[in-house]
Amino acid sequence: MAVHGPATVAAILVAAGSGTRLGAEVPKAFVRVAGRTLVEHAAARFVAHPRVRDVVVVAPAAWLRAASALVPGATVVAGGETRQQSVSCGLAALAADVDEVLVHDVARPFVPDAVIDRVLDALASAQAAIPVLPVTDTIRRTDAAGELHETVDRTTLAAVQTPQGFSRAALVAAHEGAPPAATDDAVLVEARGGRVVGVPGDERAFKITYPLDLLLAEAVVSHG
Repeated sequence: MAVHGPATVAAILVAAGSGTRLGAEVPKAFVRVAGRTLVEHAAARFVAHPRVRDVVVVAPAAWLRAASALVPGATVVAGGETRQQSVSCGLAALAADVDEVLVHDVARPFVPDAVIDRVLDALASAQAAIPVLPVTDTIRRTDAAGELHETVDRTTLAAVQTPQGFSRAALVAAHEGAPPAATDDAVLVEARGGRVVGVPGDERAFKITYPLDLLLAEAVVSHG
């Protein structure tokens, strides 16, 4: 029987967002929390992780030099106009021997190591794995006019986080011919028949979108 070693893993950090909703004067990845940019906080999680060999940062074209200085040792490439195009740019920069790919939003800078491990472990039996959390808010359907309709059973819902993990072959195939407006890589894999599984996420992997989120981020750093 052939003996296979551990998979070679690369992390693609998507850092090309504008940060418009955050009200920042710089792209979101370069906003500072406790003296460090979000891209530094996020990259540190993957650079230090023992199962991740390579890190690729996908940044705005005008910020490549800044990103390279902030994340030494990472491969830094320019992103596209959409998230799907940015992930494709990251895929094109991977080394030939990479087997598995983590795609992570820099806007989630504090993902715990345990979440990364759970995602990678799940790839032993699936083409994609995503961290999820239960939905705790009451959810109601609405329409374009703002009229409220039925309440959705939240026990059937899950909130998706990153990093999402993939077999490289499945992710590359999913991006071939994918619509530029696609915002979720796991959905693309699933659309091609790939098996996607969920693993427990973590509240610390919250997404920074609005100014209030920065206050939570400062608290996370302050309290370790």
